[in-house]
Amino acid sequence: MTIVTGATTAIITPFKNGKLDEQSYAKLIQRQINNGIDAICPVGTTGESATLTHDEHKRCIEIAVEVVKGTNAKVLAGAGSNSTLEAISIAQHAQKCGVDAIFSVSPYYNKPSQEGLYQHYKAIADSVPDLGFMLYNVPGRTGVDIVANTVIRLFDDCKNIYGIKEATGSLDRVTELLSQRPELKVLSGDDAINYAVIASGGAGFTSVTSNLLPDITSKLSREALSGNLAEARKINDELYEINSVLFCESNPIPIKAAMYIAGLIDSLEYRLPLTAPSTENMKSLEKVMNKYDIVK
Repeated sequence: MTIVTGATTAIITPFKNGKLDEQSYAKLIQRQINNGIDAICPVGTTGESATLTHDEHKRCIEIAVEVVKGTNAKVLAGAGSNSTLEAISIAQHAQKCGVDAIFSVSPYYNKPSQEGLYQHYKAIADSVPDLGFMLYNVPGRTGVDIVANTVIRLFDDCKNIYGIKEATGSLDRVTELLSQRPELKVLSGDDAINYAVIASGGAGFTSVTSNLLPDITSKLSREALSGNLAEARKINDELYEINSVLFCESNPIPIKAAMYIAGLIDSLEYRLPLTAPSTENMKSLEKVMNKYDIVK
């Protein structure tokens, strides 16, 4: 079982004429690898997974595996759904493709109980027992919180559940988890506190900002995880303004627009119900982006 930690990127999904732009997608992933990112996270929230077809979802995972093959980077693939059977199907496909590990968002809309969450995740974990598995907690999106006791129960009961992407924005939650299970791998799911999570004992982060600035965000992870906290904090402070503006509207609207402004994708297309940012927010993005050196 592979344990994926460090700097990971929640990669965007580019579209062209309404379809998955496979060529651009592969180039975006290669750019991440070239700039030191430890793992690619296809088809998460930032990848617009909620509006991809099942075939597109699977194809994104396949492309990620194809591009990282023979490199030091890994694939931490999204395998979440509000249907347990569907999540199992995606997880098993990801395993067949050769991903290193998966992460699975808590079931959205149907708001299961903590027992329901436990049974949901245990069923997925049991379906791919040899594949590393990270929980993904983002209650602001899903409407349900995987509380610390449930995380610990799953960690103790499922040998392949090794960690959690914590996107509550709460350092208290990070401390609550690690104080009880120091060996649990907690990854930040909120760019604003990536440094703070690692400094609190976290094992890395899954970043939106790293789509745009993979070189800087990967350096932040390396410095923080090696114990050079002063340098890591300095980098985190430098990223504050871009981290903030990239959430001026619902993710992934701003990051995708930023990638288009930077010339990293050819067309700015979203899947409805997502739409392009307002003119005012586009100007704000451009203004902040001018302060950073964006590598091609």
